[in-house]
Amino acid sequence: MENFGLLGKFTAREENRDMLAAILIEAASQMEAVEGCQLYTINLPETELDSVYVYEVWSSKAAHEASLSLEGVQTLINQAKPLITGMERIESFKQVWGKGTFR
Repeated sequence: MENFGLLGKFTAREENRDMLAAILIEAASQMEAVEGCQLYTINLPETELDSVYVYEVWSSKAAHEASLSLEGVQTLINQAKPLITGMERIESFKQVWGKGTFR
């Protein structure tokens, strides 16, 4: 089975990026215990002051999709929705190699 990865961009309402990032950091923290999640990082670009990028690598696309139905994840999604003005999946990809640690 091939790993599944994606890079997503969230655009926050004006002056809400830090609150959105905090919610996404909580989501990343929850992913540490989710089987199949290999990498989940929250990234703040220096030039887009209303954006948060999320980079994820999963053991499979199915593992990623299953994580979205977890109760804790659903709670965080509902908290984040009012802060978000846009979402974009920059790219989905098949990971062919990688090195690194999650923290």
